[in-house]
Amino acid sequence: MTTLGLIGAGNIGSALARAAIAQGWDVVLSNSRGPETLADLVTELGPKARAATSAEAAEAADLAVVTVPLKAIGDVPVEPLAGKVVIDTNNYYFERDGRIAELDDESTTVSEMLQRHLPTSKIVKAFNHIGADHIGEHAQPAGSADRRALAIAGDDAEAKTTVAAFIDSVGFDVVDLGALAEGWRTERDKPAYGPRFDAAQLRAKADEAQRTA
Repeated sequence: MTTLGLIGAGNIGSALARAAIAQGWDVVLSNSRGPETLADLVTELGPKARAATSAEAAEAADLAVVTVPLKAIGDVPVEPLAGKVVIDTNNYYFERDGRIAELDDESTTVSEMLQRHLPTSKIVKAFNHIGADHIGEHAQPAGSADRRALAIAGDDAEAKTTVAAFIDSVGFDVVDLGALAEGWRTERDKPAYGPRFDAAQLRAKADEAQRTA
C-alpha cells in the first residue's frame, strides 16, 4: 500500500497524515469545504501530500480513513470506497451530532452505522480513543517498553491485519477487540477512552467497559 486517502482533515486526519508521510506514504486529503481550503496544510506536509475532493481521496486510497463528524457520514462517498479497507476514527458526541436514537439505546454502534453506509467496504474501528496530538507524541518503535496500544475492531480479519500493520508502523501496539460491534468499548466515557495504556492495560480497560442503556 502506498496512498492513504483521508475523508476529513481535522485534528485526527491531519495527525494521521503526518504519521503516514513519516513512514513513506503518499497522502490525499479532503474535507467538506473543498481542496483549496487545505492549501496551507498541504504546504506544511510537503510533496507527498495533495488535496482533493472526498471522492478523489477515496478513489486514490489504498487505505482510507473516515474522520468526519458522525452527523456527516451520509456525505462519505460510497462507490469509490467499495471493497476497500476503511478506518473509522469516529465517536458519538450528541452535543455536536444531535441525538441519535439507535446509539442512545445502544442497538447499534458508530462504526456499524458507517458500515451500513458503506456496505461493501471493510470497516475497522481505530484511532478513536487517542487525542490527535498524542498520535505524534506517544509514538514509539516496536518493542519499546510500555509502548502505547491502540484498539481495533472489525468483521474482516484481513482488513484488521492491514490496519494493525499500519498502526504498528506509526508507533503503537494493537489490541484487537473482536467484531465491529465491540468498537463501543473504547468510545467516549469508557475506561479506555483517552489515557495512555500499554496493551495489557488497554485490554483490561476495554473489558471493564459496560453498556449503559
